[in-house]
Amino acid sequence: MVTIGNLSVFFGSRALFEGISFFIGPRDRIGLVGKNGAGKSTLLKTLAGLQNPSAGSVALAKGTTVGYLPQEMDHNEGSTVYEESKKAFAEIQSLHAELDQLTHDITHTEDYTSDDYARMVSRLEDVAHRLELLESGNIEEKIEKVLKGLGFASADMNRKMAEFSGGWKMRVELGKILLQNPDLLLLDEPTNHLDIESIQWLEEFLQDYAGAVVLISHDRTFLDNVTLRTIEISKGKIYDYKFSYSKYIVQREAEIERQEQAAKNQQKYIEDTQKLIDKFRAKKDKAAFAQSLIKKLDKLEKIEVDDFESESVFFRFQNPVHSGKVVYSAEGLSKSYGDLHLFANLDMMINRGEKIALVGKNGVGKTTLLKILVGSESHGTGNITPGHGVKLGYFAQNQAALLDGEKTVFETIDDEAAGEMRTKVRGLLGAFLFRGDDIYKKVKVLSGGEKGRLALCKLLLEPYNFLVLDEPTNHLDLQSKKILKQALQQYEGTLLVVSHDRDFLHGLTNIVYEIRKDGLRTWHGDVLDFLKEKKAESIALFEQQSKAVKAEKQSRLDAQISDNGRDRKEREKLLKKLQSQFDKLERGIGEMESRIATMDVEMASLDYSDASRSSSKLAEYADAKSKLDEMIAEWTRVGEEMDALGEG
Repeated sequence: MVTIGNLSVFFGSRALFEGISFFIGPRDRIGLVGKNGAGKSTLLKTLAGLQNPSAGSVALAKGTTVGYLPQEMDHNEGSTVYEESKKAFAEIQSLHAELDQLTHDITHTEDYTSDDYARMVSRLEDVAHRLELLESGNIEEKIEKVLKGLGFASADMNRKMAEFSGGWKMRVELGKILLQNPDLLLLDEPTNHLDIESIQWLEEFLQDYAGAVVLISHDRTFLDNVTLRTIEISKGKIYDYKFSYSKYIVQREAEIERQEQAAKNQQKYIEDTQKLIDKFRAKKDKAAFAQSLIKKLDKLEKIEVDDFESESVFFRFQNPVHSGKVVYSAEGLSKSYGDLHLFANLDMMINRGEKIALVGKNGVGKTTLLKILVGSESHGTGNITPGHGVKLGYFAQNQAALLDGEKTVFETIDDEAAGEMRTKVRGLLGAFLFRGDDIYKKVKVLSGGEKGRLALCKLLLEPYNFLVLDEPTNHLDLQSKKILKQALQQYEGTLLVVSHDRDFLHGLTNIVYEIRKDGLRTWHGDVLDFLKEKKAESIALFEQQSKAVKAEKQSRLDAQISDNGRDRKEREKLLKKLQSQFDKLERGIGEMESRIATMDVEMASLDYSDASRSSSKLAEYADAKSKLDEMIAEWTRVGEEMDALGEG
């Protein structure tokens, strides 16, 4: 579908990537990974046609459509959410106009053997097929389904874009791209502005998506749940693996180990050979032999060990002084902005040493509650009381944007460091990967990830005993997130963190606060346990709704049977046909499950060093799983039709 050939992008003398080649297939699910600054976003822009490469090409198959979501973009503030979303269907209007023109031209053509006629007929078929794909279903229903999946309520549809935060506007843009149904989706950090429930919805949407997906994400769980292939950009090269992120990490680490061992063996060979050269070069009868050894060393191609996560943030929080047993308490807390009610009757008690994840749907007031805690936002009714000896450190969601762009990296930390910490500024910056001349860079030229690291660095200047963190992992690469998590696990104070990253929260927090409009609900345990219970609740609710939907379907079917004058004999004939189809699908599912079980055994012993064979086997396995899903979906549909007819 898309062929990338010998692609290179240079910034001055620096190569982001050079001579890279790969292919994107029609159903590929690719995770693009690498350190901040490796060139991931630039590669997406190049694939989207928004940036010209320095060399090489990006070739799209004829008629291939591309949807691209950047990390930042301008928004139409004057449109309503619905009006803006409806723009996603502009292609339909354009295609209808082209279809009318083609029909007119074909009708009035007299030479049916010309190349032009053949071209018009071929294009007519392409346009008709594309319209069939785009027009399946009601446009209003499609918009509502996608926007609700992304967290919008029905009441939001007619609100102006200007009324929403930047994160919610990005959701609208993501929704527009999903509604356009392009052949290739290019998504740059799509989960940054989504809550956990919306991320789960997006995962399911992308898993079932008919086109190809290439995405950048620092959410390991999201990558594992969506992608089946990982492309790493490192030092201008790419490494392409037919696995999701976690399997890729294992494979890559094994490769690095082999490289290190090979490099070690080669170095020993070089040293041993050099000893022989030194021993014999001065002897006349051995000089020729020594020269031959020198030539061998000159021709030897040095084994290089790939730079794989070799540099990462490394730090520990200062040991804090103890606070009182109760760190913060609140009773009957409420917050509203005019007619917009965020939450009410909120009670909580945060005890010393607790590590709490604050979750909830976007717009319910997570960030607002944190601002109330730190004193930068007032509340409505109720009381909030800090405990004794609490020293609070706060990382705001927009903390990186609050940095002074005119200061250098060094000045940003040095100006706020006091006492002994002033002697440790360079070491502290080094731990956050600001080394050498990097510390004299102006903050305004830093990347989003670099600004995020610098903002986190400031938290280490004081021994806070209560850390309040609002989305601290946004823009951090996967390795830096891992180190931050380790530092927080070792942190001896109290922690309250808002994050949509399940992998980051898993094993870090032991209490979950779910904030809702009617208050706060407390869950004791890991965030994954909380999500399982929430899903069970959602399934129970879904089953209740399904019964109502099924009854409605039955009512419509009965009406249809009545309207068409279908008698009992026709009903029995249709049931017999459906039963035959149902039995055939059931047999097919059994056979496919047996085949997949056999393939599971083969996958476990697959030799991944044979790239060609392993790639073929993995593709075959993925195809079998996809076919099984389709068969089960069809079997379920036929069964529901039989139930509806039988109950009638």
